[in-house]
Amino acid sequence: MTWPTVHLRHGEVQRIQAGHPWVYSRNIQKVTQEPEDGDVVQVRDHRRRFLGLGFFNSKSKIRVRLISRSKLEVNQSFFEMKLQTALNWRHKHLADRTCFRLVNAESDGLSGLIVDNYDGVLVVQTSSLGMDQRLPQIVGALKKLMSPKRILERNDSTGRRMEGLEERHSILYECESEDSNTEMIVKMNDLDWRIDTKKGHKTAAYLDQYENYQQVANLVARMDAPKVLDCFSFMGGFALHCAKAGATEVTAIDQSEDALDAATSNAQLNGLSQRCEWVHGNVFDWLKVMTAKKDNDEALEDGPRYDLIILDPPSFTRSRASVPDALRGYKEIHLRAMRLLKPDGVMATFCCSHHIDPLTFEGTVLSAAFDNRCTLRRVGTYGQPADHPIVPSIPETEYLKGFAYQRLEY
Repeated sequence: MTWPTVHLRHGEVQRIQAGHPWVYSRNIQKVTQEPEDGDVVQVRDHRRRFLGLGFFNSKSKIRVRLISRSKLEVNQSFFEMKLQTALNWRHKHLADRTCFRLVNAESDGLSGLIVDNYDGVLVVQTSSLGMDQRLPQIVGALKKLMSPKRILERNDSTGRRMEGLEERHSILYECESEDSNTEMIVKMNDLDWRIDTKKGHKTAAYLDQYENYQQVANLVARMDAPKVLDCFSFMGGFALHCAKAGATEVTAIDQSEDALDAATSNAQLNGLSQRCEWVHGNVFDWLKVMTAKKDNDEALEDGPRYDLIILDPPSFTRSRASVPDALRGYKEIHLRAMRLLKPDGVMATFCCSHHIDPLTFEGTVLSAAFDNRCTLRRVGTYGQPADHPIVPSIPETEYLKGFAYQRLEY
């Protein structure tokens, strides 16, 4: 089979050979046979050596997204093979999970495709034109391999606009024995979790924090009747896991009323309502109020004090240009949160931007500790679970990092 050819410039090959799947317009020397947007093209270096096959889009900043390093026909059988490989990895490393990410785009060699599995209900996102055009083949492969109850598309990501694609929500497949209700109850660690696959962030829930929820809850289990503050709580993932683990009081803050409504519902579902207080508000503003200064510039003595504080904000940066502003934001919330942390208390903090590496993030936390004249001891390190695999030659696949620190008092 022959495909239109994209020839790369001299000196633009090393990153692609190392495994990165994105070819930018600036990397290209010439394109033959004038491919249509969404077509499969072959990519070759300046010496005409074959590098792989990918989807072409002249309207995208990413001109080609490689999906195969071999010469294979991209059809339903191709997707069955790729999906089976991804599923085998999940079965090997997450055998006891009923909710997991089946396909994590570049991490699984399928740039532009996300598939999450919620106990047999699959939610699909296509963020590239080539993948979007082949959605029927992807659905066919998923039906054959997974025998799902339902397949939905939640195509509302910002990345679609960059590919010239519109937002779209629909039910792609539904088993005849299933009703069309998109709300369901799934298991997340030891909790029952009510989700709506038609609403919420991402595909319905934050599956990348699944294991970190439990690890932070394990900190609570080792404390004596702790008070917990969960900032940027969203649907209460950390808050409810901490309450389940034995926290006597959990204060959870988020600016999304819909998210807090869902958190409240899940607290009731698990019998944890009495331990949780849900606060609707901006975390920055709330922390400023709670760490207000007296005239003598001392922190308020009667302000709340917590045994565990969790900071899990959304990404503060979408580009390298905004990293300095993002770091100032991270330092601000850590400065104020530390003032509410008890002596020997623990702070668990997360960053979900791949533009900020772990050392830079930790340096920002330590800078805030220095300004607060306190010393931190690292007691935990967090990252991504196996269903969000990291490919080191694709830095964008490593985005979630986190640390837990104890505030030392000598």
